[in-house]
Amino acid sequence: MTEATVRIISSPESWIEQSAIDQLHQTASLPGIQAVVGLPDLHAGRGIAVGGAFWSPTHVYPHLVGSDIGCGMGLWRTDLALRKFRPDTALRKLHGLEQAWDGDTAARLAEASLPPLACEALGTIGGGNHFAELLRIESALDDALFADAGLDAEAVHLMVHSGSRGLGQAILDRHRLRHNVGALIAGVADCDAYLAEHDAAVGWAMLNRAVIADRFCDRLGTSGRRLLDICHNSVVPHRGGWLHRKGAAPADKGLVVIPGSRGDLTYVVRPRPEHADEALQSLAHGAGRKWSRSEARDKLSRRYRIADLERTKLGGRVICEDRDLIYEEAPQAYKDIHQVVHDLNQAGLIDMIATLRPLVTYKTRRA
Repeated sequence: MTEATVRIISSPESWIEQSAIDQLHQTASLPGIQAVVGLPDLHAGRGIAVGGAFWSPTHVYPHLVGSDIGCGMGLWRTDLALRKFRPDTALRKLHGLEQAWDGDTAARLAEASLPPLACEALGTIGGGNHFAELLRIESALDDALFADAGLDAEAVHLMVHSGSRGLGQAILDRHRLRHNVGALIAGVADCDAYLAEHDAAVGWAMLNRAVIADRFCDRLGTSGRRLLDICHNSVVPHRGGWLHRKGAAPADKGLVVIPGSRGDLTYVVRPRPEHADEALQSLAHGAGRKWSRSEARDKLSRRYRIADLERTKLGGRVICEDRDLIYEEAPQAYKDIHQVVHDLNQAGLIDMIATLRPLVTYKTRRA
């Protein structure tokens, strides 16, 4: 059996916990895995490191994709002029988004060539680290790339981070009932069945982000143009085999958005092809967690009131009416996004286009 190659893309200035590195090497020892890459946002997950890419010529491992198949980020440029934007007005208007979307779900699914799956959840953000965020351009880092990207310094932008909701979980649960965390062999019926369900969940998640964006724009009385949509939990054909990404953005699908925490900037970048294969055509998908959810809750609840976390150091407003979640997802729980992006740039993996500043971050409201 060929020993897998393991590469971690990070500089000496970056901190990556040993448990995440251990998880990465454990995954590298799985049968059929031949190459593993950890990105600068690497952190420990539930048995699998988040911020990694895993390649096998013959094996598909559903648990390396995880339960939120198709989770990703979309970015829209809205028609809302920045000079007219008022955060207090947005906070008043952004209500009722946890309830089922009242649009024609069947028609939207059919337009996307998707089966009528999980209709009641379509257009909802979900919990955990998912969000929708209104942003402004902070700085253009490359004027030519900025113009080509469709960004507008005079407009409010909308970023949506969500996935396949319960659909991906159901797919993984069905697989685990039969195979636990075992591999599927490419070309075998069980593998083909999983991949078909996986692809439907990826399509559903992409549509979900689009419907979420429609709902937000509708509440704000505007419309938007999608600039990009990337999926960071998936398994795709690659080099004649199968590339699994768990919290890793694709470097072969166009522009990528890499958000910091809700209290920090977001980067828009263009992948560079020169060294992309060394990183398994993957990039960091965000800042990466510094603390686990329980650590963040325990540490921060003793130091901060909820009201303290409803405004960020950058002046952003936060809508999160879940007491535990507002602590678990606080900016202090995340790594430094600037260091993460610096490491990618130093490795020759990206061209930086722009930074965006959060204005309003929407997590959840109580029913």
